[in-house]
Amino acid sequence: MLKIDRSLYVYKSRRGEQAELKLKIRDICQTRVRYGYRRVPVLLRRDGWPVNPKRIYRLYKEMDLQLRNKVPKRRVKAKLRADRTEPTHSNHVWAMDFVHDQLATGRKIRILTVVDTFSRFSPAVDARFSYKGEDVVQTLERVCRQVGYPATIRVDNGSEFISRDLDLWAYHRGVVLDFSRPGKPTDNSYIESFNGKFRAECLNAHWFMSLDDARAKMEDWRRDYNEFRPHSAIGNKVPISLMNGSSALTPT
Repeated sequence: MLKIDRSLYVYKSRRGEQAELKLKIRDICQTRVRYGYRRVPVLLRRDGWPVNPKRIYRLYKEMDLQLRNKVPKRRVKAKLRADRTEPTHSNHVWAMDFVHDQLATGRKIRILTVVDTFSRFSPAVDARFSYKGEDVVQTLERVCRQVGYPATIRVDNGSEFISRDLDLWAYHRGVVLDFSRPGKPTDNSYIESFNGKFRAECLNAHWFMSLDDARAKMEDWRRDYNEFRPHSAIGNKVPISLMNGSSALTPT
């Protein structure tokens, strides 16, 4: 048996460790105000903390960090059209929509949001004062040259998406435009979910002094969303890792 001198024993206070952990949790919550107790442990483990969600949940309650807004439960599960298949790889299916907001001056802006439904990667969050079909084409062509062209894009029946410009672009690029049924936002649930996160974590968190200011802050959020933010639907990976083909995980 190996003998160790008692003078070499070092007691590490669990109370001190917990105080340090609480400071780390509070630091994350102050900079990531919409992150809950399920996502915080992922970031802590990245930094080497051996924590589990139950412990973080208990500390969350002790520190009174729980979000107060309540989301009503859906009582009826909407069905998507039967002919839609789930994406199996990146650039298989994209989803696209518009979000509305305004500058600090009150001037309205429209933001085109795009998300890859397999990887959850967002290739574009593009703000303008107004949008036409040709503007949608311009944004899509720019991002497709960077990340590749999708096989399908799911959209609603908005005037910009049923425009001749977008139809011609899709035809020449071999992209299928999959239109949702009128009054059925659940047909495009991926983009609805993305837009909810975008509004909660970016639009509601900032004042936009100008269009350039809005674009800069939205781009910062998009990069953080793609490269840092853990996503439970893809095993708490970051979207860019699936976009780069480093995992064959099937998202839920």
